Amino acid sequence: MPAALIAPESPALVLEPSERAPGRARRYLAERAREIGVADDYTARVVVTELVTNAYKHVGFGHIVVRVLPDGRDDLFVIEVWDEGEGRPVVRDEDQGATNGRGLLLVVQLVHDWGVRSLNEEGKVVWVRCAR
Repeated sequence: MPAALIAPESPALVLEPSERAPGRARRYLAERAREIGVADDYTARVVVTELVTNAYKHVGFGHIVVRVLPDGRDDLFVIEVWDEGEGRPVVRDEDQGATNGRGLLLVVQLVHDWGVRSLNEEGKVVWVRCAR
């Protein structure tokens, strides 16, 4: 991923898509959360785990970039997960019989708000705003 995509004012974590990526993302999030004054990062660790897992399982190539940023409002902060895939995440309806596919539904219920934006080069950023 071009270095210009990573804003210099916010340190980013660049990951290879693998089963080790979610754990590395959780450790990075915990460190960044402390730096920006997040008192309880449990929910954010669940969220970043799901977003990074989706990136490596559903895209599976290229890099995954994670950033944790303060939001303009004191009570929120932002988690961004960038990947090089073109597919958009879809929140599925709850299915009691399903053995997977509930992660994004859980994420949207845990965060203040969320969205997806396309990158100019290729891929997308899934972002969430979490309570501090």
